Amino acid sequence: MLRRHRHAARLTLEQLAEASGVSARTLSDMERGRSKGPQQRTVTALADALDLTEADREQLVELAREGRLRDHWTRPTGPWELPRSVDDFTGRAAELAWTGDLVHAGDAPGVGLITGSAGLGKTTLAVRAAHALRRDFPDGVIFLDLFGMSARPLPVDEALDLLLRALGVADRQVPGERASLYRSLLRERRVLLVLDNAASEEQVRPLLPGGASKALVTSRRLLAGLEGVRRLSLGPLPLLAATELLTAILKDRGAPDEGSAILQLAQLCGGLPLALRIAGNRLVSRPGWDAADLAARLTNEERRLDQLRAGDLKIATAFGLSYEQLAAPTRQVFRRLALIPGRDLDAALAAVVAGTSTEGAWVALDELVDLGLLLDSTSGRYRFHDLVRLFARHRLQEEETAAERDALTVTMTSWLLRMATSAGRWFEPAYGGPESGLSSAEEADHWLRVNVDNWLGALRTAAIAGRHSAVLDCAESMDWFSDRWMHAPHWQEVFTLGAEAAAALDDPVRQARQLNLLAWVHLIPRDDPETALRYANQALDLATHSGATAQIASARHTGGGALRRLGRLDEATAAETQAAQMFKADGDIDSYAQCLGALGSCLRDAGHYAEALEQYLDLWALVNDEQSGMTPGITAFTRPIALARVGECLGLLGRRAEAIIKLTEAISLMEQAQLPAPQARALETLAALLADAGRTDESRDAYARAAEVYEAIGDTESSSRCRNLATAAS
Repeated sequence: MLRRHRHAARLTLEQLAEASGVSARTLSDMERGRSKGPQQRTVTALADALDLTEADREQLVELAREGRLRDHWTRPTGPWELPRSVDDFTGRAAELAWTGDLVHAGDAPGVGLITGSAGLGKTTLAVRAAHALRRDFPDGVIFLDLFGMSARPLPVDEALDLLLRALGVADRQVPGERASLYRSLLRERRVLLVLDNAASEEQVRPLLPGGASKALVTSRRLLAGLEGVRRLSLGPLPLLAATELLTAILKDRGAPDEGSAILQLAQLCGGLPLALRIAGNRLVSRPGWDAADLAARLTNEERRLDQLRAGDLKIATAFGLSYEQLAAPTRQVFRRLALIPGRDLDAALAAVVAGTSTEGAWVALDELVDLGLLLDSTSGRYRFHDLVRLFARHRLQEEETAAERDALTVTMTSWLLRMATSAGRWFEPAYGGPESGLSSAEEADHWLRVNVDNWLGALRTAAIAGRHSAVLDCAESMDWFSDRWMHAPHWQEVFTLGAEAAAALDDPVRQARQLNLLAWVHLIPRDDPETALRYANQALDLATHSGATAQIASARHTGGGALRRLGRLDEATAAETQAAQMFKADGDIDSYAQCLGALGSCLRDAGHYAEALEQYLDLWALVNDEQSGMTPGITAFTRPIALARVGECLGLLGRRAEAIIKLTEAISLMEQAQLPAPQARALETLAALLADAGRTDESRDAYARAAEVYEAIGDTESSSRCRNLATAAS
């Protein structure tokens, strides 16, 4: 250690011993590497004698601290020596069972690899398992820290020396061929090795045992190159287990803590055992503190990482060790990903925000996953743990200027809005296949759904920045797509931002369109016809003053729907009739078709089932007429709904068998077109008809399916109703 400090070269050992008061023998042991971790007082004396600068003094202290840690974990005090297992260990029952299976399954690989990000408790789990399994290993349990996250991981030769000494081989007996002796000794014994904090495959591979011996290896890296091992990927604790761990840590605390505060703390710690340990230790060490107060502090995202520290335990330090392992370009990608507004991302978005190619983004994302700084999935999407995201954000603020961050935000926001707008236009009758890199309506639909948090976040950012044209373009592009995802919770916000942008641009026609869409939101997803009617009337006023025929017709149509829901059927019929005439005269057959269906609903609600059936059959004929002028995408959306309405009316007219056939066919078409809301309604209607026909089993199944679909779209009341009906039919 002394060789690494230039000041030591200016003095002989004898002179340094005299100046520092440290014996020459101690200094000699340090120089030869026999003592890698001198005590704090020795280091301080040496620093004073060498007249070190503050930076060199800190480096010397850190090297000595790391050396003491190595000595603590690797000192050959006997094959049974393990770090103590924490008394309040909680959860991980399945993982502990996995370690038991590893040991007791004769044909299983003899090595278990436990991987996961910082703070997940890999070492704690391995130590707990080793204590539980030690009776199965009469020749001993050996723990060795490989220092994989340090600047100098333990070299293989040093690791073999330490393991041979732990196996009883004296220093003077260690041959040049350590690995051969090591393997031969393990073949003759039943030993459990705990190889903690592995840096790489190259480091750990020569240390793996054969024969009856077993090993538990922990690493932040995936070590994908290791062969013949069983793998356990450790994740955060579930909320219940996290709450139990926090409660166990606090069991001897004098102050009572509310269960709700403990639950909130567990949520804010994100299931990371290290974060839970820190939060618990802070409360235990300060009996006057209240758990609710600490939870309130952690609620502030900007201060959360600072609050998660207790003594020398710091969650940010744990993440920082992984961060320092990254190559410089990957560190840049990591911190810039914190700008992404949603919970997950793909390589294309990562490339945009990081300013690199998609191929470069793949490389960086793989490295981040390998170190546990990102979580991946089979769908090709990635996400941060909440606390890791905060760490990435902190590094971004520390390492990049405000101007750089702002420029990156503008670039990312612009790209997301362009993609969302282009994807939405796939469903607009006036657009064909827009330029976006999305090759089909199905791709566009998928992109909008999986990236909703990201493009919606970009929409908010653009609105705050006053980018009204981009906001309005995006909101308008969602008009017809919103019908495909009608129960999504964000449409009110999207169209409100659109209406505000149109108002800021002083464009009453486009504002009327957004108000009509807000009327639709309150009519269909929210079932608030009074508010829907208010928005429709506002749209009608703006459109009338501007002479915008299309928006006048739309306001009549949405207003008609609200009036029907309010039971004002004559007014509703008049409004829908007027809207249908205007759309047809304007050549908008897509919207005209929607009015035909709405007129059928007015007749049905009035009890005129035969007339309603005729209206729906007219609509059915229109959507099946290839010369009608309807857009293929709108036809595909309207056809199953029209068929379901035909089935409903047949049922109301007592033509049950025909109704069941039509509804069954409509439900299949709705599933293909991904129309869950009308599908749930059709399933419930079908279930009732099947029950009336005495087909109890089929009725129960239809109610159960309806309950599932209602639940998927967030309609818990309807889901509960159908579930109860399914149970009653059993």
